[in-house]
Amino acid sequence: MKELLYLKDDQLKDLIEKLFIGYRETFSDSKKILDKYSIGLAHQKVIHLVSMYEGISISKLLRKLKVTKQSLNRVLKDLIKLEAIIFKKDEQDTRIKHIFLSEKGQKMFDEIFEIQKKRIYNALLSSSSEEVINFDNVLKKIING
Repeated sequence: MKELLYLKDDQLKDLIEKLFIGYRETFSDSKKILDKYSIGLAHQKVIHLVSMYEGISISKLLRKLKVTKQSLNRVLKDLIKLEAIIFKKDEQDTRIKHIFLSEKGQKMFDEIFEIQKKRIYNALLSSSSEEVINFDNVLKKIING
């Protein structure tokens, strides 16, 4: 473990490349499904987050995605046309809209998840429990800066 304390720039560049390629490959797995619905990665991100945070408000979704309102509105309009999402007004504050996946949206999410799950599952299955726990901890530290 001591060798990790002395990571050189080349080693860090290699790690960044592996993160990029891992991300690219994981999300390219779902390309056929996205093409089937004529949607892209931005739509997939929204579908994923809405599935994870059922009833998320638009403002919370904006914060999680770190995109502009204009970008999110374009994606939401597409998903509405596809009947993949539905909105419900907040009971206390009707200005707040909560987003839910429709039955069709849930089907889209399930299709995407199943294909992505294969790659992740196989990688985790061929790793020791210690490797999985350490990898998860490192990812959390990367995410939290």
